[in-house]
Amino acid sequence: MAAEHRKPVEPDAAPLVEHHAAHHAATTEAPDAPEAPAGSADAGDQPDPNRWKALVICLLGGGIVLLDVSIVNVALQSISTGLPGATPEAVQWILSGYALSFGLLLVPGGRLGDATGRRRMFIVGVGLFTVASALCGFAPNGIVLVIARLVQGLAGGLLTPQVTALIQQLFRGKERGTAFGLFGATVGIATAIGPLVGGLLITAFGTENGWRFVFFVNLPVGLVTILLAFRYLPAASRAERGKRHDFDPVGIVLLGAAVVALLLPFVQSQVWEGNTKWWLVVVAVVLGVLFVLWERRYGRTKEPVIDLALFRRRSFSLGVGLATLYFAGFTPLFFVLTLALQSGLHYSALLAGLSSVSFAVGSGIASTIGGRIVHRFGRQLIVIGTILVLLGLGAVVWVVANHYRSDLGWWLVVPLLVAGIGSGLTISPNQTLTLSEVPVAQGGSAGGLIQVGARVGSAIGIAAVGSVFYSVLASSKGDYAQGLPLGLGVSLGFVGAALLAGIVDVVVGKVRGTEATV
Repeated sequence: MAAEHRKPVEPDAAPLVEHHAAHHAATTEAPDAPEAPAGSADAGDQPDPNRWKALVICLLGGGIVLLDVSIVNVALQSISTGLPGATPEAVQWILSGYALSFGLLLVPGGRLGDATGRRRMFIVGVGLFTVASALCGFAPNGIVLVIARLVQGLAGGLLTPQVTALIQQLFRGKERGTAFGLFGATVGIATAIGPLVGGLLITAFGTENGWRFVFFVNLPVGLVTILLAFRYLPAASRAERGKRHDFDPVGIVLLGAAVVALLLPFVQSQVWEGNTKWWLVVVAVVLGVLFVLWERRYGRTKEPVIDLALFRRRSFSLGVGLATLYFAGFTPLFFVLTLALQSGLHYSALLAGLSSVSFAVGSGIASTIGGRIVHRFGRQLIVIGTILVLLGLGAVVWVVANHYRSDLGWWLVVPLLVAGIGSGLTISPNQTLTLSEVPVAQGGSAGGLIQVGARVGSAIGIAAVGSVFYSVLASSKGDYAQGLPLGLGVSLGFVGAALLAGIVDVVVGKVRGTEATV
């Protein structure tokens, strides 16, 4: 996650130490060499003059994918009542199918971008996502909507790693921290504001068909993003286009199967009854071991889908682990909170969405600030951020336990604001530091791995929190005032584990004299 001040430069690394960085994986410079250019393989070039416009386009594309993760939550009741064939099983697959297919393509999608051109894969991803969104909106029944959501998830998995890889390619030094800060703001705002946007659309277009506009809203954004991407995103250079790459099909299949086997029992935990589903976790572990063995063998002579040497860097391995734990605690918050407000207190979709606005505001502001100051504070900034998230979530638990029936939405404003500020100081700095030592040529696959960690964490967190939440509801005859605090207590545990990971990195860095900073 971070460059270490006293650590020697490795031959294939591109450490991000202030303004001194190598541009390409094959380029090696001393720590005091002049800054490498952004977005070019030629050391004499200047930074891409369109890099900030390109960033806006990346955030537009990545934003609609992230928005779709949470915007659908408030539309589920509308889908259930307004769509023929929207059985409980189909509704569950509308959520879980998206998560599965999204996770499936993250690393292969990043690898494709690294090998064939990130602009090309970005445009293909946005185009496929836009078409799938139209299919979702026009779906005549539940089966068609589930299939369209699977395609939408595949498109999101292809698109998302291109965003982090392009930021890695186009920006250096403090600018990279600022760019990742803006991306972190997009993550926090899109996740938190999704229920509000969904609520507004359902209120405007009615309960029966309002859910369709939850998907139609992606169409104009997608079309504009594609047009601007052709104009401002950097194309692969002639040298890069002429270079032959190995695509490691066996590695891609093994990794994809392992991710699906790991995610499936968690995303289907409330629908798939019995314990047989958990054997898939064992299958995932076996597939994961086979993947590692294959990558070691394949990497001796060819390009593997993942360079396992990345995990030897403390910054990267710890950053992926922290992202997994943090998203396991962060994501379930809006899942159970929206459910309790709508089903328990009978809030409208709009009012349920409004309850998360303070989180979005805090996250957006703090992410932007965090990206600008991460080069000064490194991992310590993430420790502060996770502490604030713990305090905010703890306050949410206290508020629900004591004021569940008395204007709960108003009572949640301040706790969610604190949690949002903490989230902003966690997500974007963690992204910046995790990729700080990753060679630019591997930015897509490395960014995909971070996203896989986040998606796996989200699935595990929702399953764990949901299990406690629904169990308490069943035993207390639907008492959300009991189920919500206990469920969110599990979220607190995951965020606490992420905090511990950050503290360990800071302590180890101080002991070794290699404190993590950008």
